[in-house]
Amino acid sequence: MKRRTFLTATTASLAATQLAGPAYASASPSRSTAGHYEVVARFWDAMPTGVTVSRRGRIFVNFPRWGDDVPFTVAELRGGKPVAYPNAEVNRQDASDLAGHFQSVQSVVVDGADRLWILDTGSPGFAGSSYGGPKLVAVDLRTDRIVRTILFPPDVVPANSYPNDVRFDLRRGAQGTAFITDSGGSNGIIVVDLATGRSWRRLTGHPSALPDAQFLPVIEGEPFMVRPAGGEPTYYETGSDGIALSADGTRLYYCPLSSRRLHSVSTEALADPDATDAEVAATVEDLGFKPMADGLESDDKGRLYGGDLEHNAIWRRSPNGTYRTLAQGRDLLWVDTLSVASDRHLYAIANQLNRLSPFHEGKDLRRKPYLLVRLPIDAGPVRLA
Repeated sequence: MKRRTFLTATTASLAATQLAGPAYASASPSRSTAGHYEVVARFWDAMPTGVTVSRRGRIFVNFPRWGDDVPFTVAELRGGKPVAYPNAEVNRQDASDLAGHFQSVQSVVVDGADRLWILDTGSPGFAGSSYGGPKLVAVDLRTDRIVRTILFPPDVVPANSYPNDVRFDLRRGAQGTAFITDSGGSNGIIVVDLATGRSWRRLTGHPSALPDAQFLPVIEGEPFMVRPAGGEPTYYETGSDGIALSADGTRLYYCPLSSRRLHSVSTEALADPDATDAEVAATVEDLGFKPMADGLESDDKGRLYGGDLEHNAIWRRSPNGTYRTLAQGRDLLWVDTLSVASDRHLYAIANQLNRLSPFHEGKDLRRKPYLLVRLPIDAGPVRLA
């Protein structure tokens, strides 16, 4: 069962209850059992998934339209609270103008040129997308204006796809190249030539991009499965999700969400539109075990980061393949997106995704607030510009 199948029910079953309280709070120490992290923001309304930080320290987050009341799907944290970004109008869901409005944003990423890129799935409620909905949008942070919109054709992003996360190498190609995980449909990697807007698929249906068969993690002390009200539980099956670039840009790391496996592939092969599927697949490397993680991130010292969803933790993988737990705490529940910032901190969203109603017989067990946390890592972001 793909992510869209079991989370479509979220739209109908989530109670859009809004708790009173501030949407943002100043950084405060955590109660952790391993390492130290700060709570940068607490979100009391819609559930966030993505975070990114500009060179000047501007923080951007996004809220996909999965069933919560989401007045804006992209925001900047300003003066203590999230504010629609770049403006309220473009954040207005509008089925009559799919290309001109954000439908349901899953990821926001600042690139090496300090532009904000917004990845719109075009699929509110996981109901499927139409041309114009799935897109990659660039905002100039100096003017706070949209400067580029790249639409994905249906042969690259079919209706059942779910563009999930994105990374950029601005040195590759005339204006750079974007790499995107597709966690819906047949799973795989989407490649975008930023100069022309042309896009193509790689590793579609490749074993490295697929969920592990009968994958059964244990989260909050119970087997994590899709548990519909009045129905039989089924395995949670979501493929290619986390993504990160090596510090030198030669390898793209990626992982299925329903897996404890990590792989990498040659970015040169991915970015060659004339390469065959077999030639790309030949460059895939199996890097062995990793904890169950949603998002991935990398730093300029060649290290990888991810959340350990089964142990409420954040880990770091060294270039030699060894892992270290950097932080662990009860409030680090479902670490989603991670982002390394110029302030030499790792930022991460903890959003309690595992408590959504499709996993608990129709009952929404989330307890607000959702968190944005950060921890010092003595490294900077990978800037391939």
